[in-house]
Amino acid sequence: MTRLLIIGGSDAGISAGLRARELDPDVAPLLVVADAYPNYSICGIPYHISGDVPDWRNLAHRTRADLEAAGLQLMLNTRATAIDPAARQVTVTTSNGDEQRLDYDSLIIGTGAEPMRPPIAGLDKLGPTDGVHVLHTIGDTRALTATLDQAPRHALIVGAGYIGLEMAEALHARGLKVTIVEQLPQVLPTVDADLARLVADELDRHDVEVRTGIAITAIDRGTHGRLVVDGHRTNEPQDAFTASVDVVLVVVGVRPDTTVARSAGVALGTRDAIAVDRQMRTSVPGIWAAGDCAHTYHRVLDTDAYLPLGSTSHKQGTVAGENAVGGRRTFAGSVGTQVVKVFDLVAARTGLRDQEATQDGFHPVSHRTTADDHKAYYPGARPITITITGDQTSGHLLGAQLIGHRDTAVAKRVDIYATALHHRMTVDQISDLDLSYTPPLGSPYDAVQIAAHQWVLRHASRA
Repeated sequence: MTRLLIIGGSDAGISAGLRARELDPDVAPLLVVADAYPNYSICGIPYHISGDVPDWRNLAHRTRADLEAAGLQLMLNTRATAIDPAARQVTVTTSNGDEQRLDYDSLIIGTGAEPMRPPIAGLDKLGPTDGVHVLHTIGDTRALTATLDQAPRHALIVGAGYIGLEMAEALHARGLKVTIVEQLPQVLPTVDADLARLVADELDRHDVEVRTGIAITAIDRGTHGRLVVDGHRTNEPQDAFTASVDVVLVVVGVRPDTTVARSAGVALGTRDAIAVDRQMRTSVPGIWAAGDCAHTYHRVLDTDAYLPLGSTSHKQGTVAGENAVGGRRTFAGSVGTQVVKVFDLVAARTGLRDQEATQDGFHPVSHRTTADDHKAYYPGARPITITITGDQTSGHLLGAQLIGHRDTAVAKRVDIYATALHHRMTVDQISDLDLSYTPPLGSPYDAVQIAAHQWVLRHASRA
């Protein structure tokens, strides 16, 4: 019987264990989980903070009992500290300091990512009891809710990416005044500036103060239990920024957690994530890796990239779990599909933008179109702003960005472009797709096809 050991109990690790168990009921995967919260949805944290999901326990994809009933063994509050690939052993330490060595035949590393901590003076000295938080785990979540239970009035969020924007809405829903600060010149840096402006306008419409182009340099205790946050304009250090707030939330991105992988001599790849092939094998025999600790195959680039996404982690984990018990499954790859809701607006992207495509040797050209989500004569039609990026030489679709009201099905429409990217379609071929139509929900040519057609009209002669 294969002794399958999995380090990590989040999306990748759980998916790996469940898939291995499906294929080989004699395998009893043992999962080493650093905390007490296996299989919890990190993506759902903002919606617990907002109150939409009142009980944090409901963020569990499956309960511990569910996982054990499915045949998984769990070692909670246990951290893997070293891997000896020659002996095929992993050294682990429990929360009370006990150390032991676990044997394995196949090992899957699913240690995920860890929050980045920017060089802000005071950040290493102040913590949750001071009102200074990061947000990546259920433990972080419970610490933040404890702070919010003290009825703070003003929160400052450092970072205007996906989590920062979701948390701006969540804290606003809790009744706080919210200021969001971003070092780059725009919020949501993963979309083009003109589309990001629509997101900033939505934040402003809900009285969230947006400050872009500001680098935060220090956090310190102020008077009356408040926090003083200092910074300056990115390109003009003499232009100072300061704020007095009750809560600071630092969410500026993540980096792969590869500490234990390095102990095994596992090779690292893109952005120092664990290098894996398309069967999720690492450079060390008998060891696979999946999820936010590993890089991913990008179908558009036809090379490796670092795309820490929950959807990717689940798929990579499934592949790793199957192959760790003798399978030959190949990870199909990612195209970088992302979506975020900001109050009543939804922004989504997939594939590459102009500057990204240029850097990777394509000859991109983009076109922006606005089209209604359904027939205008049926009440309630709303516009969707769509930017299509295609290759001037081949005519192939390279990427798409969409922004529209939450009722315009932006999240599902971006999936059409993601599917087209997956199958390496041209922009023109999108117009041939047989998509559903009824006047309350769409048009004979859907908004995604109208945008593609507009790109072809303007750029087909160069394709």
